[in-house]
Amino acid sequence: LYRYRVGDILRVVGFYNKAPQFKFVCRGDAVLSLDIEKTSEADLQKAVAAAEAAHLIPHNTRVAEFTSYADATTVPGHYVIYWELSPTTDQTEGLPADYVMEQCCVVIEESLDLSYKEMRVYDRSIGPLEIKVVKNGTFDRLMDFAVSSGASVSQYKPP
Repeated sequence: LYRYRVGDILRVVGFYNKAPQFKFVCRGDAVLSLDIEKTSEADLQKAVAAAEAAHLIPHNTRVAEFTSYADATTVPGHYVIYWELSPTTDQTEGLPADYVMEQCCVVIEESLDLSYKEMRVYDRSIGPLEIKVVKNGTFDRLMDFAVSSGASVSQYKPP
C-alpha cells in the first residue's frame, strides 16, 4: 500500500482484481517560481519531453530522470534542471554536444507559459535556463541514500 499526498497526480496503469493500480506522475502542487510566474511540474515535464524529442532522440539519447529548482542565489534568478541522460541504442555517441544542450534550453523556454516568457525576455527578471547533466545512476544513488537514512523504499519519490 502506498501513501500519496493530497494533490499528487496519479495515473491508473492497470487493475489487480478490481483494485486500480497507480503510477505516480507528479506532485500537483509542485511549482517553480522566482517572481510572479508559476511553472507547474506538469508544464515542465511537457517542455522537457519536447526538448528530448526535438534534440536528444535524434542523437540516440533520452532523459532518464530529471529534477529542477528555481535558483534565486544569482541575479537575476533562473531555473536549473538536472538531467540524467541515457542512450537509446547500444551505439552511443557520448553526451550530446554543447550546442544540442543549448537548443534543448531554447525549446524548454519556448514551451513554458507566457508569464515566464515575459519575465525572461521583456522584464529580464529571470535569467537563462540552465541544464546540468549528472552522471548515470545519480538518481538511484540519491534514493539509496534516502533509504539508508531511514526513508521507506515504497514511499520514496524523486525530488
